[in-house]
Amino acid sequence: MPNAVSAIASEPEEQPFWRLKTLEALSAEEWESLCDGCGRCCLVKLEDEDTGEVLYTDVGCTLLDDQACRCRDYPARQARVPDCVRLTPEAVRGLSWLPETCAYRLVAEGRDLYWWHPLVSGDPGSVHAAGISVRDRVAGPEENFSIAELLERITDWPMEDPEREGSERGTGPLAL
Repeated sequence: MPNAVSAIASEPEEQPFWRLKTLEALSAEEWESLCDGCGRCCLVKLEDEDTGEVLYTDVGCTLLDDQACRCRDYPARQARVPDCVRLTPEAVRGLSWLPETCAYRLVAEGRDLYWWHPLVSGDPGSVHAAGISVRDRVAGPEENFSIAELLERITDWPMEDPEREGSERGTGPLAL
């Protein structure tokens, strides 16, 4: 019987889908599960007309639930918010403003997900506990701010990667 135990112990561990597939190969369910629920992509962004640089604000899209960090009307978001960007594999590769921590960006770059991603941790609250989400950081919905006020709300934190800043919990994405 010792041979049976050895054979079981030596079986390769099944790899999660995001390590095995390209963005294009993901099923609709896998695609949607890649969203960690941070809400960073749902913050209002401003583009500098001179440089093309995209700057984040701490102001949420009109549909952002700033506590759940999810869209209040995900199925109809593009009809209700015409400038809402629908993420596709092609879009992910072309959007410089996607946060460094974004799972879509990580998978597109061949990198692994962070320890706090719900697919890794098994806990949808881990993205909030790790301080990655926009929870308690949103100044309000965009309709509450004028253009001049939005200019005063520009911030860098949505593009920061806390893991690269020297987190005690981990050193970034899991090794592939």
